[in-house]
Amino acid sequence: MRRSTYLAAAALLAAGCMIEAPVPAAAAPAAAQSATQESPSEVIQVAADGLLKALNTDREMYRKNPSKVQALVDQYILPHVDTRFAAQLVLGRYWRTATPQQRDRFINAFYHSMLNNYGTAIVEFTSNTLKVFPTRIKPGDQNATVRTEMARTSGPPVNVNYYMHETPQGWKAWDVIIDGVSYVKSYREDFGSQIAQQGGNAAAIDSVINRLESGEKPAQIGKTTGRGS
Repeated sequence: MRRSTYLAAAALLAAGCMIEAPVPAAAAPAAAQSATQESPSEVIQVAADGLLKALNTDREMYRKNPSKVQALVDQYILPHVDTRFAAQLVLGRYWRTATPQQRDRFINAFYHSMLNNYGTAIVEFTSNTLKVFPTRIKPGDQNATVRTEMARTSGPPVNVNYYMHETPQGWKAWDVIIDGVSYVKSYREDFGSQIAQQGGNAAAIDSVINRLESGEKPAQIGKTTGRGS
């Protein structure tokens, strides 16, 4: 896998931190009990194993229909991330002034923009792509970093680390560090600069959301001011 393709796929996995995966009320107690029995590393490994197993059932179909990748991300990735906390960190100080509707629109627009632009890359993950290292935590620890490596077809593996914290539903990720670059920090700077340049108000927040909803790549938003902004 080329480096650019790999990083796009890793970014898409990180984007799972940006959208909520609702848990049916009747299933919540069982889910919480299961999650608390898993260590942070086990949470990442189980999610990756489930995703890869599903891809292997019909990888060619997913290549032809990238839109179907969303269902896999919804099922295997999203239950293991603290979605609103990550979204709050990405919007930074603008989260406080955003309306509830803007917050929900931002979460959904960002995720779908990443999926539409990079969904095909995630299909190329294979069973020998990911290596998850054990995480040592002490009783009472509420934060952990899970170290992983993602193999490439050429060159050294890419370091991908997950920042996680303990919730009532178990360990959940809230940031992903790709080759030393924080996904949360990077997009906070990109989106924050655009919102600030356009006045830092509700209209500026809407402008960024509108660009995401139109399909613009999140990485481009920090580089150029949107047309008609």
